[in-house]
Amino acid sequence: MDMSETIFFVDDDACVRDSLEQLAGSAGWRMETFASASEFLARPRSLSPSCLVLDVGLPDASGLEMQRRLADRPETPIIFVTGCRDVRTAVRAMKAGAVEFFTKPLADELLLDAMRHAIERSRAALARQAEREALRQRYASLTCRERDVMAHVVCGRLNKQCGAELGISEITVKAHRGKMMRKMGARTLPDLVNMAAKLFPAA
Repeated sequence: MDMSETIFFVDDDACVRDSLEQLAGSAGWRMETFASASEFLARPRSLSPSCLVLDVGLPDASGLEMQRRLADRPETPIIFVTGCRDVRTAVRAMKAGAVEFFTKPLADELLLDAMRHAIERSRAALARQAEREALRQRYASLTCRERDVMAHVVCGRLNKQCGAELGISEITVKAHRGKMMRKMGARTLPDLVNMAAKLFPAA
């Protein structure tokens, strides 16, 4: 097991925190516990595989509010725990991407399985983030003209069409296109299109 994998646990009950810390430790994970939402939010964002086991009823923020505030952190999946059954809250949490929603007392094996799944999800999210960052760096290395050519190429324009729209010759387009493909590390047009989709997901 990767010793950098961390389970964050937020609960205002010290006894529950101690119990979960022992459980995570027995499975080989690092454990960081917090008594409040504000304590956890003050912690720097995790750069290694992790998950957050979050009590629904915290004194300073509801679990769903925390989930909304952490929506931009897919590398830290959330497992909810609660002391009372609340189907509506559970449904909302799961629809918003929670890994699991457990009612206390917690079943150790079920929680451990959920943590393992969450850590795998975290690892995948971190890999996607690293890939996007590498693509951003490659894209940043392009000249303005190479970016123009890329924008036209991924839209399906032929070299001749690119040249006409950019006011340059077809031969010049080919030269810029070749340099751009090499810098981006794209061997084929579909490779380049996939890269553009990852760089500009909302486009």
